[in-house]
Amino acid sequence: MLAFTKEQKSSSLGRRRVGDASNGNSKTASPWNVILLCGSFILFGFVYGVVVLGGKRFDVETGRGGKLRNRIARGKHIVDSLSHLKLKLPKAKEAVAGAAFSAAQSEFDRMLIIEEEASRRALAPSKPRAGFVVLGMHRSGTSMLSGLLVTGMGYHVGDANDLIAPHFDNEKGFFERIDVVLQNDEFMAKQKIGWDRNVINYDYNLALKQLAENKVGFQHGTKGLAFFNANTDDTIPWLHKDPRMCITLRTWLQLINTEPAVVFTYRHPLEVANSLHKRASDMSISQGLRLWIVYNMRAIQNSSDLCRVYSSNEAVLENTLFEIQRISYELTTKCAVPEPPRQITQSNVDMFVDTTLQHNKKAANTNDERRKTTAEKADCVIPEYQSKLDPDDQFARDLEKTLYLKAMKIYCDMKHGFAYDDTYEWPNLD
Repeated sequence: MLAFTKEQKSSSLGRRRVGDASNGNSKTASPWNVILLCGSFILFGFVYGVVVLGGKRFDVETGRGGKLRNRIARGKHIVDSLSHLKLKLPKAKEAVAGAAFSAAQSEFDRMLIIEEEASRRALAPSKPRAGFVVLGMHRSGTSMLSGLLVTGMGYHVGDANDLIAPHFDNEKGFFERIDVVLQNDEFMAKQKIGWDRNVINYDYNLALKQLAENKVGFQHGTKGLAFFNANTDDTIPWLHKDPRMCITLRTWLQLINTEPAVVFTYRHPLEVANSLHKRASDMSISQGLRLWIVYNMRAIQNSSDLCRVYSSNEAVLENTLFEIQRISYELTTKCAVPEPPRQITQSNVDMFVDTTLQHNKKAANTNDERRKTTAEKADCVIPEYQSKLDPDDQFARDLEKTLYLKAMKIYCDMKHGFAYDDTYEWPNLD
């Protein structure tokens, strides 16, 4: 017969007194339940550590896609194992462990959703992207940005005779393929749209339908598409720039074999509107501001599911060498665009950039510090608008100011990243 000491009897009795809150019985927890509870939290920490932190080794071994697959697979295996173990526990012990285990399961589910979203938006496809599209409104510095990437880094745009020639309002060149520009014009014209009118109404599905039914020509597009899909050493990595792509991008995505990345850039709306007005005096500031809103809105919306690198005309001018290097680095590391043939140098920048060619920049900044602000957010100040229209034309003045305030809000939201969110509320332009 076994003999127990007084302490052992007390301990043995205590282990039998599992509490019941409903009848007021003692709530003394057995050491096994305490151990189980602590173990559950340890297991939760283990799940979190493996799923969230354990991917770094796989990141090196298998790349970003491999990291995602291994993190999810390992996490799922652990949670499944814990679930199987939990089913074998006695009811009392299961109740003690349930909260901690549920928290572990919920945390894993949350991380799985985050990883899947990251995979959809940021991770490279199985095959590297062959090139990228520069998206930005007309007169927003897209030519300067593209020119630096082409002349400084060696991204491919085609032969010189494939490109629109330099002009007085773009003396360094446009870096736009003639064939793609003409095809975009044809897509738009078939829907009674021009680059500067009714662009908000462009329907990319209608363009594809018209193309399939031979109701819109594709003679120009055939050559441009062959360039995008060539996948040869003299075309990869390619760059394409045409502001119309802000509008027509979704049509081209159905035709290009390899999903492109996107470099999105923007410029102060008043600088753009003033530049358009100077180039075509019959285009009012109101029209320019409205176009600025539509092009930037469509560029962001149409590329929401693509890998994007963000920039701005201001950032390029402020530190040109750094900004071009950063853009190229992110295209390679974030979007899996092949590395360019060479690296840009300061001498490349000095040869290409002429700040005197940035027309109308002062027009948007003059005396900002002396104007009353109508809104302010961090480093983005919206000055009180000073219209040059006839004081007696109140309707036109009110419209101009309304569009200015809408454009400036978007401008500030792009500076701070808010406008790139899928839930961002774009203004009504009716």
